[in-house]
Amino acid sequence: MEMGNITTVAVFVLLRLSNNSQTTALLFVLFLVIYLLTLTGNLLVLLVIRADSCLHTPMYFFLSHLSFLDAFFSSIIVPNLLQNLLSTWKTISFLQCFTQISLVLFSGVTEACLLSVMAYDRFQAVCHPLLYMVVMDRKVCTGLVGASWAIGIGAGLVNTLLLAQQHFCGPNLIHSFSCELPPVLLLACSDPYVSIASILTTAVVVGLGTLVLLLGFYTCIITTALRINSATGRSKIFSTCSSHFLVVTIYYGSGVFRYMTPASNSALEQVLSLQYSVVTPLLNPFIYSLKNQDVKAALRRMLARRPRLTF
Repeated sequence: MEMGNITTVAVFVLLRLSNNSQTTALLFVLFLVIYLLTLTGNLLVLLVIRADSCLHTPMYFFLSHLSFLDAFFSSIIVPNLLQNLLSTWKTISFLQCFTQISLVLFSGVTEACLLSVMAYDRFQAVCHPLLYMVVMDRKVCTGLVGASWAIGIGAGLVNTLLLAQQHFCGPNLIHSFSCELPPVLLLACSDPYVSIASILTTAVVVGLGTLVLLLGFYTCIITTALRINSATGRSKIFSTCSSHFLVVTIYYGSGVFRYMTPASNSALEQVLSLQYSVVTPLLNPFIYSLKNQDVKAALRRMLARRPRLTF
């Protein structure tokens, strides 16, 4: 599109992950399987938590929101990735690209907030067990989840709207398999200072801020666990913390690095994007929920039920 002597980009072009047909076919099958497993795992967790009254506790309330968000996050990225693998050149309109950017930011920020909320919940359960049900009542839980979603929506809208104010005059080739803010920002012809300042502020306040909270809560949990006389109790706490810490390391290590370092269109950036947008939503239901004895027991109870016929 041309406005006077100024050319404005109307569509962007996404790169494929591979130009080799056999590698592309293998990647297509791999990501399709990952996507189906991600949806199955997260939706199964949602179903089990909703169906079993024993799981109607603050911890599983937060887990249900995380599972829904992971299914949503994966659905923003993977279907487009699969379509990208099947096409030679994948074009995406300006509006579609910026919508995807907004949804990715929203999902990423909301998940960071939810992870810190879940760590706070475990902190209260381990360090203040007698006050746990008083502190973590329904109103508090709903408020924490609502705040997480609101922060995610705000971060996604603000950063996307600021990016949309940039002028894109070409080239229009995004060196990524999806529309994300860092590689799209490299294509801006105007001064990107405001957008860079905004995304760095978001990364520091939300990314590093929630990470500090997480580390603080888990430090308190581990310190309390070391004072517990019961070996079984300590083992259970350390098992839970190690699983959660694995997810936190994968998610924050890739996400914060991706958004806090200058984009360079390198292969490492593609790997990091895949790690937090494809791998983490797959791992979360298995690490947080399906490894959990209470969830497995609830799943067995749900599968053991037989529908009753009424006449």
